Amino acid sequence: MARGTLRIYLGAAPGVGKTYAMLSEAHRRIERGTDCVVGFVEHHDRPRTEVMLHGLEEIARKELEYRGSVFTEMDVDAVLARQPRVALVDELAHTNVPGSRNTKRWQDVEELLAAGIDVISTVNIQHLESLGDVVESITGVRQRETVPDEIVRRADQVDLVDMSPQALRRRMAHGNIYQPDKVDAALSNYFRPGNLTALRELALLWVADRVDAYLTEYRSEHQVSKIWGSRERIVVGLTGGPEGRTLIRRAARLAEKGAGGEVMAVYVAGSDGLTSASPKELALQRTLAEDLGGTFHHVVGDDIPVALLDFARGANATQIVLGVSRRKGWQYVFGPGVGATVARDSGPDLDVHLITHDEAGKGRGLPVARGARLGRSRIIAGWLVGLVGPVILALLLTGVNADLGLANDMLLFLTLTVAAALLGGLYPALASAAFGSLLLNYYFTPPLHRLMIADARNIVALVVFVAVAVSVASVVDLAARRTHQAARLRAESEILSFLAGNVLRGETGLEELLERVRETFAMESVALLERESDVAPWTCAGSVGPRPCQSPDTADVDVPVGDHMALALSGRVLPAENRRVLAAFAAQAAVVLDRQRLKQEAQQAKELAEGNRIRTALLAAVSHDLRTPLAGIKASVSSLRSDDVEWSEEDQAELLAAIEEGADRLDHLVGNLLDMSRLQTGTVAPLIREVDLDEVVPMALVGLPEDSVGLDIPETLPMVAVDKGLLERSVANIVENAVKYSPAGTPVLVSASAIADRVEVRVVDRGPGVPEEARERMFAPFQRYGDAPRGAGVGLGLAVARGFAEAMGGTLNAEDTPGGGLTMVLSLRRAPERPPQPDLPASVTSRPATAP
Repeated sequence: MARGTLRIYLGAAPGVGKTYAMLSEAHRRIERGTDCVVGFVEHHDRPRTEVMLHGLEEIARKELEYRGSVFTEMDVDAVLARQPRVALVDELAHTNVPGSRNTKRWQDVEELLAAGIDVISTVNIQHLESLGDVVESITGVRQRETVPDEIVRRADQVDLVDMSPQALRRRMAHGNIYQPDKVDAALSNYFRPGNLTALRELALLWVADRVDAYLTEYRSEHQVSKIWGSRERIVVGLTGGPEGRTLIRRAARLAEKGAGGEVMAVYVAGSDGLTSASPKELALQRTLAEDLGGTFHHVVGDDIPVALLDFARGANATQIVLGVSRRKGWQYVFGPGVGATVARDSGPDLDVHLITHDEAGKGRGLPVARGARLGRSRIIAGWLVGLVGPVILALLLTGVNADLGLANDMLLFLTLTVAAALLGGLYPALASAAFGSLLLNYYFTPPLHRLMIADARNIVALVVFVAVAVSVASVVDLAARRTHQAARLRAESEILSFLAGNVLRGETGLEELLERVRETFAMESVALLERESDVAPWTCAGSVGPRPCQSPDTADVDVPVGDHMALALSGRVLPAENRRVLAAFAAQAAVVLDRQRLKQEAQQAKELAEGNRIRTALLAAVSHDLRTPLAGIKASVSSLRSDDVEWSEEDQAELLAAIEEGADRLDHLVGNLLDMSRLQTGTVAPLIREVDLDEVVPMALVGLPEDSVGLDIPETLPMVAVDKGLLERSVANIVENAVKYSPAGTPVLVSASAIADRVEVRVVDRGPGVPEEARERMFAPFQRYGDAPRGAGVGLGLAVARGFAEAMGGTLNAEDTPGGGLTMVLSLRRAPERPPQPDLPASVTSRPATAP
């Protein structure tokens, strides 16, 4: 069962006319034949609202006793048993009396919607849960009855019932809202002009936020990239660790506090590669972000804080959510970390939230490769080991007076040099080798305590020592650079693989691809420019972001694509190593642009071919099928006007009958051509009404030969919701086609029956039938099956019949007739049953909907 729709009349304060507008809508729907009942409406003794209840069916309320008093609430079971099409339920935020079916009335409404009943309700802006504190600060009154914002936000339609504070106060003073003894107190307290103005602004802003949500949907459907407005956008910085799921959920809760909030989860793959991120964990976080209504973005950047801030500013974000660092306390001596850097550089336009989590302060489980620079902490450690280590080792060896021999001493110093190379790379190792060789010469090579070497063999040993140290340092530095390159190439390959897959599958449009470029490189705008020749001006084929470049000369980065096309980026200067990925993006952008243009050209060619086919068929019809009845009419008229022939009355009647028959055929053919033209241009607008089939079908058979059609239309059939004229034309075309192919002396049977919520009209003939593979071709324009004579029509009858049937919400299909022949099945919508309608007082129906 389909869920019902919810329509809410939202007001800024009591008395603006929400209930009156709801009741007016109910009267309008009843006049249109909709089954509408009053589930619960409170008129508060307001005479003009009370009179609007006249003529509406009210469901009896349920009485409940509470603390010695009897209260009435909506009887949900009674409404569900009645099963109306529309139910009116006033005061959505109302709290039910204890002992009711549900605690809140909005929960009753949810049950009605789940049962497929449309609900029209009312609520004031001060009853929205998120605005409770704001309303209390304005009016000084705390609202006890509230409704979750999500319930109102999910409504299919929200109508703002607006009224100026001055008009509302006049209505109050006239006694149209409260009793006279309460008017003065209300005007001097809650209904003060300032309060009403502030509440009205709240209502207008809330509705504006909802309009912004509709606008976002429209921009997405129409691929509008230009910014039309701003709203709350939250960027979540991810490291690939398990704390990412906590951050995404926290950001989603922040987004729910404001209407239209958007969550964007971002993983920055910097120059440190992807070794610290678990691909499985990133996949889980991507799924979680999308399940919560957010998006996931993979960005390449050399500096993580800068890349994150550039992305946030490029996306017009208002907040950034980061996790507390997983560093241990002593590691902060090497730098403040990503969170502190982002918070410091965010500026006044970005709020930064640092969220604690279970992984905070536990350190990273895996060592992080830092690319060619190996990271600040490792470089510092390498210099300490390379310079301080040899000093400590020399002091230890001289302090204990251990005579280990020069070879063993060199091995110990070489160990420190290798350690410095592993930690800090080439330069700490070279420094360690040089400093260690000096210490070996001074303390352990005769003559001692002098920078001289007496034995030539010791010179060789020191040279070997330095050579080994330099070699080890070079190997470690090369491995670090290879690691950095591999990490970067891996990140690039993932991006290019994703890009190529989407483009080849046709899932990415030009603007989507350019947006991907802008996100990946954190640029302000990206544009694809082209020109016809070397001297022609540049034109923009597609762009994203504000103020796109109009020429490659004004861009911060430009990548040529062929001779007359270029990808232009603005925002910052990118390093040269990024141009390889940019070149791939530019080439793919050109491919996407060419594909879009080829697709448009193919569609235009298809439309032209279809138009040519229809024109050719129409010319053939005009040249023969329309000419035949005209020739008959012309011959009959010429005969009647002839002066040399004396025509008898019988001959004259026969010639006049031929003229009439030719005119009727001509009118029928032209009518079908006009109907097909209306269907092709989409100008058929059916006027749906409740109609009896036994009134329409006999009218559709006028003009057919006697005894050629048999009717079986039961009088007990339910009414159908159709356009009477379109249905008559459809049935006439179907029956005419059946009679045309039915054998002589075998009448066509037209019967009807009700099946569930549909009514089927079956036209059965005993003709040659149509193979199953050829049945759909029968419904194409200008198609005639088999050896139908040329004068039998232009092949539009069934095409027009199906087009009219679908325009009314029905279907037309062909089936085999048992025993031979063809059965056309016209399925129509059954009209809803209508309860007896009471007469409405003239004073009710003549009042405008906006009356107080």
